[in-house]
Amino acid sequence: MKTLKEKTATGILWGAMNNGSMQVLGALFGIITARLLSPKDYALVGMLAIFPAVAGAIQESGFTSALVNMKKTEDNDYNSVFWFSLLMGTSLYIMLFFCSPLISFYYKQPEIVALSRVSFITIPLSAIGIVPQAYLFKSLKVKEATMIRIQALVASGIVGIAMAINGMAYWSIVWQQIIYVLITSLGKFFYIPWRPSMHIDLKPVRKMFGFSCKIMFTSIINTVSNNILIVIFGRLFPVQAVGNFSQANSWNNKAYTLVSGTVAQVAQPVFSSIDNDNERLCNVFRKMVRFTAFLSFPVMFGLAIISQEFILLAIGNKWAESVFLLQILCISGAFLPLHSTFQNLIISKGRSDLYLWGNLGLLLSSIALIVALGKLGIVVMIVGYSMLNIGWVAVWQYYAHKLIGLKFIDTMKDIFPFFISAFAVMSISYFIASFVDSMVLRLIIKMILSVVIYFAVMKLAKVKMLDECMNYIFHRNK
Repeated sequence: MKTLKEKTATGILWGAMNNGSMQVLGALFGIITARLLSPKDYALVGMLAIFPAVAGAIQESGFTSALVNMKKTEDNDYNSVFWFSLLMGTSLYIMLFFCSPLISFYYKQPEIVALSRVSFITIPLSAIGIVPQAYLFKSLKVKEATMIRIQALVASGIVGIAMAINGMAYWSIVWQQIIYVLITSLGKFFYIPWRPSMHIDLKPVRKMFGFSCKIMFTSIINTVSNNILIVIFGRLFPVQAVGNFSQANSWNNKAYTLVSGTVAQVAQPVFSSIDNDNERLCNVFRKMVRFTAFLSFPVMFGLAIISQEFILLAIGNKWAESVFLLQILCISGAFLPLHSTFQNLIISKGRSDLYLWGNLGLLLSSIALIVALGKLGIVVMIVGYSMLNIGWVAVWQYYAHKLIGLKFIDTMKDIFPFFISAFAVMSISYFIASFVDSMVLRLIIKMILSVVIYFAVMKLAKVKMLDECMNYIFHRNK
């Protein structure tokens, strides 16, 4: 029987492999399609992203977290959530199908009518996979989730590239998304023993809804907050500018998801397993925060310093305007995995109300800031939005203090050393590489120097996080 520490380490390892392989494959397919498609193609698809994301939050309704938090889960609980999600997803698709002309009118893009009606098929398809995902998540079966996601990414990526080569433009992105959701939703059933039955009983859903509804509302708020910029940009700015932002935002999301996804796959189940021992939970949480910072700052700051070479070499000069936008987003992106870690703590303590109010506050603050900066242009709006996301870590820390007594000074001790180290290492690497004329060689030097110097700094500073990671990896391979 594995200890909690061993389960956590195994989950993090597979989470890293999961997200690492996903992001590498996603980056590979993203590079190829970005070279084949135009900023307009990405802009049109990006403008629609908020709708299936909000629909996904509604049909999931926070039941994944509710099922994970339950000490004993029965088949009828899973079955109830499955049928609720599927019925809700189908209803939302029908509603959005008829709302497509209104969406097209808002963005002033006639192609969006047909595009949205096809792309929104992902809504009911994703509903099928909600319960299997909750089952895998609750059981810490990260390895199984990794396998199906990789298979889905490869299959959908190949289809998307083939369609792009054949001139299918934005349709290649849409069908890539549909195939990915279809394979992941159905494929999860191969890794779990549970199967839905035709006995539809929504009583368990009603019992869970008091807790889960706050998660649902928060997920909606999160989704709107994460997509608010492109929704506003799609209305105010030319489609070319929106496409460049969409491309920059996509790479930023891939990078910080590598970290947040790795931690999130184990954080809530681990926190939930620690009952009525706030001192122990505080120690475990602080260690998770340090691990998040240990990864997040070098990854995101590293992407910031190589963004120019990466964008120009990988996807071409037509995306040059997205470079500076990506650099800005990477700074705040380094703090977003910390948001996720704090949020998982709050959910694990059953305080979905704090989770709701924290995210609602962030959304309202974002809207107010964007309105205030609207006339100053796209760059200023992104800078303001990014600064707000960085500062909001303090709000999450305040909630953690209320729940487990975590002090602000302790949070700073856990985060600040990694922030300073990563910033200094990336600055040195950027300065040394700036003397190299060849763009390819400059990119390689930046990457190698960043990894080597950061590793050396962590080793010289005797950072326990590094030693524990290396010891666990080498111990597993013996």
